[in-house]
Amino acid sequence: MAEKNILAYFKSLEEAEQAAQKLSELGVVDLSIDRVSRYPGQGTERMLNTVGGELPSLAGTILDADITNRGAGILLAADVSASGMSDGGQDDITGRDILLTVVVEEPKHHQALHIVEQSGGMQ
Repeated sequence: MAEKNILAYFKSLEEAEQAAQKLSELGVVDLSIDRVSRYPGQGTERMLNTVGGELPSLAGTILDADITNRGAGILLAADVSASGMSDGGQDDITGRDILLTVVVEEPKHHQALHIVEQSGGMQ
């Protein structure tokens, strides 16, 4: 039987888990939940010691990000939210960093899409 996939983004882990529970009851071939970032290597730990430490990068200073990848640091420093020139809220997907990936059999695809939308997911 043919399979279809769904990639849906959520604002919270709880929303994604709620959708995953309902989708599991529907019957899925495969399902996963992951946190995603716009930049590779972006972490959540603070690198900056403001008392007397080194200033590793603009991204580390302004965005409070753990930059272990030089390329990611450059991309983050170029972002509008690091420059202070924007509130960063012009994007429809702001705050949707939870990715629910689902594989379902084709006859269940529309029903699965409906579950995702009812649970707050965006494709």
